[in-house]
Order: sequence, then C-alpha cells, then structure tokens
Amino acid sequence: MALRAGNAPAQSGTSAAAAPPPLIPCVLLRRGEVCLPGADGPVRALTPSGTPYDPFDVVDRLNREYPLLYIVDLDGVSAAEPQLDLLQELARDAALWIDGGVRNADQAIDILVTGARRAVLSSAVIAGPREVRRAWRLSSELVFEIETGSEGLVVSSDWSTTDPLALARAVREVGLDHLVVSPRGIDPDWNLVHEVAAGGPTWVDGSFSAADRARLAPSGARGGIFHIDRLLAEGDAAAPPPLTSGRPDVRDDED
Repeated sequence: MALRAGNAPAQSGTSAAAAPPPLIPCVLLRRGEVCLPGADGPVRALTPSGTPYDPFDVVDRLNREYPLLYIVDLDGVSAAEPQLDLLQELARDAALWIDGGVRNADQAIDILVTGARRAVLSSAVIAGPREVRRAWRLSSELVFEIETGSEGLVVSSDWSTTDPLALARAVREVGLDHLVVSPRGIDPDWNLVHEVAAGGPTWVDGSFSAADRARLAPSGARGGIFHIDRLLAEGDAAAPPPLTSGRPDVRDDED
C-alpha cells in the first residue's frame, strides 16, 4: 500500500510567502484499525484485497511526506477508552496531535504521556471551562476543537455558551493558542473561520477536504486537516513515492 503526497506542504526552498497553508492528514483509529468517514459514521478502511490497513504502515508512509499527523482515537471519543498503548507506539516516530476523547484534565495528560505533540480538547466532549483551565495548568501542549453542526455549536452540557466565537475567546483567554474549527455534516463556515482566526492560529477540520485548500489563506486559517480516503485510494493504484529529502517544518508553537 502506497500513499501519494500530492497535497503535502511545499518543499523547503520554496518561498514562505508563496507557499500555501499546510495540510495535516487525519487518521481515524478504532480497535486498532484505520477507519474512514462513512455515511453513517466511521467505517473500517480496507485494501482492494479486503484486508484492513496496518495503522503503523499508514502512519509511517504519511510521516514521510507530512511533518505532522492528526490522530482521532474513536474508542476514546465514543467510549472514553483511548488506545493508549497503540498511540504510544505510533508517537515514537511521528509528530502527532491526538484527539483521544479527553473529558477532563487528567485524561489530557494521559494523551500527552503517549508522546503526542499536543492533546486535543473538543467542545463536544471536554467537561466545560473548569476542566480546560485545569488542563492548561498541567500543560500548555493543547489544542482546542470547536465542533459545529447543523444546529450550531456542539458542546457538552458543562458549557453555558452556544456562540462559537464566545467560546473561542474564552478558550484563548485561558491561554490555549491553537484552535480547530470542525464542521460536522455541514460545509465549512469560512466567515466563522475568519473570525476565529483573527484571534490566533486556527485550523479547519471536519468536512474540510484537500480540495478546499485555496480557501485557507483568504480566511486567515493556519492550515487544514483532511481525511486520507483519497490518499489511500491513490496509493493502492501507484508505486510508493520517492522519499523527500527536506520536509518543511509545520511549527505548531508559533505565535
């Protein structure tokens, strides 16, 4: 199984001013297997021969071309049972942001202990502003996801606001810098992205796809997080791409 990296960030030597915002591949994991978005929720990703993809192979191949990967542990998100051993193995050789369904500050630290570059706190799961503040006091290596849907902001019952911009301001006042706007089942609201990005580094996830890359810079977004279904399909029909000698650095600690 080969993965093409046609959407990888521009190679070193390209003018930084001309380089488009970087893209980060999103890998969904459930019960140790790679999944892809489906009409009724994530489904197991299968090779043309009908076998599951090896998550270590997928992460290794993506890591050759992308300096940062976004991992969603579906077991952690849906059942509060993150695959910590698996995540630790995957983080040995790759820089990862990991969404493990963090509900409180202690669980955020569990994710970071795996070796993740940052742990993701999601508005839909984290138990309100108190736990965000507690997590921040324990570590600054955090990302906050603002999840939106057809009914507006998706938050746990512990939040008092339904305004995504108010939520973004509150989270940034705590100290978290990198925010992710994640539309679910709806198209990205680029006006919302623009307003959130005015306050600091902002990424677009959810229904964002690599085809939307041209919308990132005008919105002020730092970059986009995309699902790898197309990469898997292209990789199955192609020879392994040559390794590149100078992957650009996606620094997630910039102001």
